[in-house]
Amino acid sequence: MICEPTILVAEDDASVRQGVVDALTMSGYQVIAAKDGQEAMEYALTRNYMLLLLDLVMPHHSGFEVLEALRQKRKGQPVIILSARGEEADRVKGLTMGADDYVVKPFSVRELLARVDAVLRRSSERSVSTPEYCFEGGKVNFDKRVVLYEDGRKDELSERESDLLAYLVLNAGRPVAREEILRQVWGLDPKGLATRTIDMHIAHLRSKLADSQQQILQTVRGKGYMIS
Repeated sequence: MICEPTILVAEDDASVRQGVVDALTMSGYQVIAAKDGQEAMEYALTRNYMLLLLDLVMPHHSGFEVLEALRQKRKGQPVIILSARGEEADRVKGLTMGADDYVVKPFSVRELLARVDAVLRRSSERSVSTPEYCFEGGKVNFDKRVVLYEDGRKDELSERESDLLAYLVLNAGRPVAREEILRQVWGLDPKGLATRTIDMHIAHLRSKLADSQQQILQTVRGKGYMIS
């Protein structure tokens, strides 16, 4: 089953949170809701999602603390700040810390959905436009989907191999779970799905990267796959 993008909503105001959840759900998105900073921190670092809508002022952990944790452990994660009017300095700080955009409360459903669509579109373009990845002995050109070796040989990548490697490169330094790969690269709901296709594609990539010792594409036991 093809899944719509999953969005994490972190907002401690119950009425605002429910309104956002309802608007996103009505638009076809999968939604995870966090009711305070503690849930926001936990879900932001452990759940599989494409975009985080993040309130800055929450109990237990502020939005800034969540942004800092993401910057350390989940680089490149798209985030839209939900900000109260008059918090310009906070919005600037949030953008400086890596947020992609902000929406000022109170906001209209139309504006929120437009900004969500824009950030998802940009993040999708960013994830597939990684031009090259260099490794010992060669480099990968993602535009041409080809591995170019230093000795002049080359090997082609399938579209799925290229997308998988690009996603791992985009998330370099972080173990990426099989469930996340199925959601974000294959567009599949991993719940109840048993498949060996990821292992097969990882094996093909290791062969094409001459990575028999798994120095490039590492298996992190119990967590997934990682490019360091």
